[in-house]
Amino acid sequence: MPEAPGLLGSIKRLLATLSEVAATRLELLSNEWQEERLRLLQLLLFALFAVFSLCMAVLLLVFFLVVLFWDEHRLTVLAVLSVGFFITGGVLILMLQSKLRSGSKLFSASLAELQKDREVLGDHHE
Repeated sequence: MPEAPGLLGSIKRLLATLSEVAATRLELLSNEWQEERLRLLQLLLFALFAVFSLCMAVLLLVFFLVVLFWDEHRLTVLAVLSVGFFITGGVLILMLQSKLRSGSKLFSASLAELQKDREVLGDHHE
């Protein structure tokens, strides 16, 4: 029975290799999950800060311009500013939609690595 320890040793090495591959894949999935979470948090904070800053700037600008042109053109100033704000809001919404459409690459590296593993193992089932 000298072959049994060799076979047993091969099985142990195979299990150790599979365990290492699984651990590596889980670490990669965890890293990608963390990156996606941070990306979404950054998007949210960016959007909130942009909205707050723009609202404050708009409020102060409107107040300043209405006071500046109070005697002569207050309605014209309010109309021009309103149109400008609608246009600016539309552009900002389009920019936010573009950022959201670009999407994330969540798990793309993990999926690529798993595909490589399947190819190496000879499993070509799709």
